[in-house]
Amino acid sequence: MNVPFLIAKRYFFSRKKRNIISIISNIAMIGVAVGTAALIIVLSVFNGLEDLIREIYSSFDPDLKITAVTGKSFETDTEFMNRIRETPGVAVVSEVIEDNALLRYNERQMVVKVKGVSENFFEQNKVGSSVVEGHSDLILNGAYQALVGRGVQYQLSIRPSNEFVPLQFLYPRNTKFNPLNPEGAFNSLNIAPGGIFAIERQYDDSYVFVPLNFAAELLEYGRRRTALEIKVDPAAKIEQVKEALQQVLGQDFKIQNSDEQHTSLLRAVKVEKLFVFITFAFILGIASLNIFFSLSMLVIDKKKDIAILASMGATATTIRNVFLMEGALVAFIGAAYGLTTGMLICNLQQSFGLVSMGMATSVVEAYPVKMEVEDFVMTGVAIIVITLLVSIRPARKAAALSVRENL
Repeated sequence: MNVPFLIAKRYFFSRKKRNIISIISNIAMIGVAVGTAALIIVLSVFNGLEDLIREIYSSFDPDLKITAVTGKSFETDTEFMNRIRETPGVAVVSEVIEDNALLRYNERQMVVKVKGVSENFFEQNKVGSSVVEGHSDLILNGAYQALVGRGVQYQLSIRPSNEFVPLQFLYPRNTKFNPLNPEGAFNSLNIAPGGIFAIERQYDDSYVFVPLNFAAELLEYGRRRTALEIKVDPAAKIEQVKEALQQVLGQDFKIQNSDEQHTSLLRAVKVEKLFVFITFAFILGIASLNIFFSLSMLVIDKKKDIAILASMGATATTIRNVFLMEGALVAFIGAAYGLTTGMLICNLQQSFGLVSMGMATSVVEAYPVKMEVEDFVMTGVAIIVITLLVSIRPARKAAALSVRENL
């Protein structure tokens, strides 16, 4: 029989409603509940935002991306490409040439990212399904076509239906500048706008997709490529394929999975989540100070009971555990209410989208939330630590009371 727990439960449930100690304990319990619910909700929102970032970029990014460790491009040949294609787990290999270029349309111009891609690019990429106007074919009836971001379209007032006005790309040539012929310092190629895509503002405002050969001619890349994008076989594990490719290509190439392609952004989200957890844990600690005050007052109120227990043979450890259990009851009951409330609010947000993102251009209407077991564990550990910190001093004070003075 757990005597300290029974006595603590007796103290907790048998208080008079108007007892100031009971009022302070209830305030402490409510504070813990509110803090716990807020912590669970905020952490779940950060989880949802992290998944949303992955979902947005998954429409644009490959499973694996191969780039050069030094320089922005590397040479390729048939033997090199065959080694990659024959690596177990590799389903599709797309060649990519990407660089900045000047785009003109009618009287307007802007610098864009030209991304030249091989014909199999859309087999592993969802950009084709994000076309909002026109089509996604980069070669139509033998003619080159461009797939333009919606932001670029707005900036230059591009109309894919107008066949008489092409897109004009300009890129500096790798030759010495001749002031007598300034136009000769640039490669200039025209291409028809075939379609408009809309994925996410970062891409929509700057990217234009063109056929690989068109980009190679414009940028004078020849057989050089800025990246190779890999689609991994669904039956294979991405990390295993990544390790196999690294062994095939050596240390001169960098191979990144989808998360590693946006390491800085995802790391920033995780760091923000950590600091939010620390901040809310600190707030939870302040709310739990009421437990300290209620236990201190309870020790004063129950001096005679403590003396009687000690005279009956209760050890100092037993008396100390009574008040530790009392603090734990207040904290854990409040935490249980908080966890339940937090889970309920998160479920309602997932089901009904109660809180909107408030942005017309957002890819989702409501704040995304995702509950993870890890967050509940971290919150539970934080509550246990805080409860011990605020309860141990009153508990020690109770154990040190003099029996003779309080009987």
